[in-house]
Amino acid sequence: MSRDPFGTEALRESVLAAWRGSPTRFREDANAEEDLRLGGYRDRLLVELAQNASDAAGGAPGVLRLSLMDGELRAANTGAPLTASGVAALASLRASAKSTDTVGRFGVGFAAVLAVTDAPRVVSTSGGVLFSASRTRQAVPELASARGGDVPVLRLVWPTDEADLPAGFDTEVRLPLKVDGAALLAEFAEQAPDLLLALPGLRRVEIGADAWERTEDAGVVVLTGPSGAARWRVHRVGGELPSSLVQGVEARPHWTVCWAWPMDEPLSGDVLHAPTPTDEKTSLPARLIASLPVEPSRRRVLVGPAASYVLDQAARAYPDLVAALPAVERTALVPLPGFPLSEVDGVLRAGVLAALREAAWLPLASGDWAAPAAARVLDAPSEDLVELLEDVVPGLLDAELTLPAHAKALAALEVPRMSVAEVVEALAGVGGDPEWWRQVYEALSPLADVDPSAREDMGGLPVPLADGRLVGSPRGVLLLSSDLPVELSGLRIAHPAAAHPLLLRLGAAEAGPAELLDSDAVREAVDRSLDDPAMDGPDLVRTVLSLVERAGGRPWLAGLALPDADGEWRRADELALPDSALRSVLEPDAPIGVLDPALAAEWPRSVLTDVGVLDGFTVVVDDAPTEPDHDLADEGYWWDGADEPPTRVRGIRDLDLVAGDKWPEALRMMAADPVTWRAVTEPDGYTGWWLARYAAFDGAPPRAWRLPDAVGLDGLYDVVPDVDLPPHVLAAAGVRTTLAVLDEDDVADLLDRLGDPDRALSDALVLRVHAALAEVADAVSVEPPDRVRVLTGRAVPADDVVVLDLPWLLGVLPGARVLAAEGAAEALAELLALPLASEEVDGEVVGEGDEVVWSELGAVRLACELLGVELPATPVVVHDELVVAADGEEHEVSWWVADGVPHAADTPEGLARALAWSAGRWADRHTFAALITDPTPTVLLG
Repeated sequence: MSRDPFGTEALRESVLAAWRGSPTRFREDANAEEDLRLGGYRDRLLVELAQNASDAAGGAPGVLRLSLMDGELRAANTGAPLTASGVAALASLRASAKSTDTVGRFGVGFAAVLAVTDAPRVVSTSGGVLFSASRTRQAVPELASARGGDVPVLRLVWPTDEADLPAGFDTEVRLPLKVDGAALLAEFAEQAPDLLLALPGLRRVEIGADAWERTEDAGVVVLTGPSGAARWRVHRVGGELPSSLVQGVEARPHWTVCWAWPMDEPLSGDVLHAPTPTDEKTSLPARLIASLPVEPSRRRVLVGPAASYVLDQAARAYPDLVAALPAVERTALVPLPGFPLSEVDGVLRAGVLAALREAAWLPLASGDWAAPAAARVLDAPSEDLVELLEDVVPGLLDAELTLPAHAKALAALEVPRMSVAEVVEALAGVGGDPEWWRQVYEALSPLADVDPSAREDMGGLPVPLADGRLVGSPRGVLLLSSDLPVELSGLRIAHPAAAHPLLLRLGAAEAGPAELLDSDAVREAVDRSLDDPAMDGPDLVRTVLSLVERAGGRPWLAGLALPDADGEWRRADELALPDSALRSVLEPDAPIGVLDPALAAEWPRSVLTDVGVLDGFTVVVDDAPTEPDHDLADEGYWWDGADEPPTRVRGIRDLDLVAGDKWPEALRMMAADPVTWRAVTEPDGYTGWWLARYAAFDGAPPRAWRLPDAVGLDGLYDVVPDVDLPPHVLAAAGVRTTLAVLDEDDVADLLDRLGDPDRALSDALVLRVHAALAEVADAVSVEPPDRVRVLTGRAVPADDVVVLDLPWLLGVLPGARVLAAEGAAEALAELLALPLASEEVDGEVVGEGDEVVWSELGAVRLACELLGVELPATPVVVHDELVVAADGEEHEVSWWVADGVPHAADTPEGLARALAWSAGRWADRHTFAALITDPTPTVLLG
């Protein structure tokens, strides 16, 4: 009979008595064990065996060996042997022998063995016990039969004399297997590393021929197994739960928290360990192993104040784990955004993030540490820029943290990202030597290359200037391209030590002579140079003339203040060179001074004229004018007189300053200079317009004269005086070459000349002048003349003169009363304020003639055939002698039209005029007369 050191008989009798006294208790025990076997402990065999081994080890880390022998799984461990209380705990479904400092030494978790066996044994140096489903059935056959043979296994315990323990081990659990042992060991091998990490009480786990060792040094746990070593960075804290969270007056359970971070590969699909694995999924980068209160199944955290307290302490301890890592690896421990995998995971994530945001663990560029809540990270991977800004931006993180690998973690910590625009804003007003600024531009340059928006934000970068100022933008800043004589305050020239190509991309300009000359500062200085020339004048003059010598002039430089011969300061375009020929043709009191001779001798003539100093006439050019604002004399009159606004202005300035007797010399100067001559000959240009009206030869404008060979204008205009100018110059200045009516002034002048009785004009010229006046009559408005030129060639008072509008009226009007312009009588009559002849003459045919059709007149028919003219359809009245009564007198005429019907004397002239009028061929009347007289080809062709 086996010895019974643990009093198992008394335990059995107690249970059997309870079962026999209450079959219900039997069913309850059977159901409870079934729940444990099928529920919380169904897959926790190794966990429970390891927990028991860890608890047994006590102060010295223990060893757990798992092996197969004779169809049994044997789990041997070192440490405290089996005790009577341990046996009692094994035989109870609701009790545990663990102390407050252990994980679970022989508690209800032992039920996990039922997943693989129904006859477990525990053999120890102090004795052994066994459980058996078959022996239990034999002990209570009636009760077992009632449940179909299903009985509680772990309620009835028997002693055993087995004692052959493996050498070096103190206890061994022996489980006859009803499952595949090899598969079971393989499953254990996968769990072994995690269990060694969670259970510091174990030093070594052996599974079959393989073994796993645990070592720890300086916060790093190394788990070495068959496939190599795995390193875990760990951080532990602990303490006692506050009394308010503990049941009872004296109890003060100890709590522990261990954070473990895998140093070799990230966690994936982890769970909370309490301290062995639970079903509480976690998504944190580190594993939490904590003494949390759990449900009896050890799968779920027991929700309550104690659990909340421990989880809060765990979150508070997390930054210490993070701080133990190298600075550049720390963000790997930051929980990234995502949905919590469990309620516990949600609590932990929130607490960990809150703790991380407040703890100072992020490396700053300055070498210090900062909390995320007080940190900023540059939104661009630039080590150089971070280094340059470390003293400018408080809380700026180390350059390593600007890399994309850290971005998500910093975002989860709500670390503000510092954009380029914010960098520029932070740099506003910052000091620093120019070389430092150049390094800033160099660091920003790569960002400008790849990001247009960043380049736009850089438009507000400060720039140190050569004069010591710091301006707030590269726009308008000049970068000197060479040594230039710049002695002008206000120029935005970048300090040479700060100059960088990035500034050119942001609006600065490379400052050669032309760029400096065109800069706002130079232009503004020129514009205000007359305000106080005594202060900046000499330096400004020297700077501007030096730049002009290299880059040429600009029209606006005419406003540059220069000293004159009397030491006064005047605009450049109000000064002439001391030896300029222009001075000889100007009025003595012309507002044109003489440039200081010393200054004139110091600089090349071309440089001085490029800034506007006069050496001859100045030409103003504007290829897109919008209004008459070019400082040209009487420009507005020229502009208003044009049919359409001018599309280009090319005019000579200061024409109104030429002395009246100096125009021949002035025109010679203009003709000798291609630039001014082009202005003079510009079609419809200002200069020609002005010269024709306001220049003077013998006191009269050029348009009042004609060239000697313009004989067609003889009598109308006098020949221009001999002023020793070639004809083409005189013609360009406005001297007449042909009859032309250009404007109202021309109309008024021609009317005066026609009405001048001292002028002898040919009849042809008078008719041409009247025709020219009729063409422009609708576009002008002039005072009607007192005297007009009539058909007799005389200039007579206009009182009794009519304008001929119907040609047959000449038969009853004297030439001294008639003024004619063929084809434009009404316009000419309106211009001259004269009546039309048809309005003044009312003639009536005396006597009757013969009405005939034109085809009955043989000579007429032949004439029309020779000319190819269709005979008129209207008849004609032919008179042997045609008499018309008008104004109380009778007049014999060759033809007449009365009420639209033509009348003709029976003569070639009468018939020809009536025929030409009726056929609409008035210009052919003389040809008709010749052919009616002799309708032969010889007359037509000859």
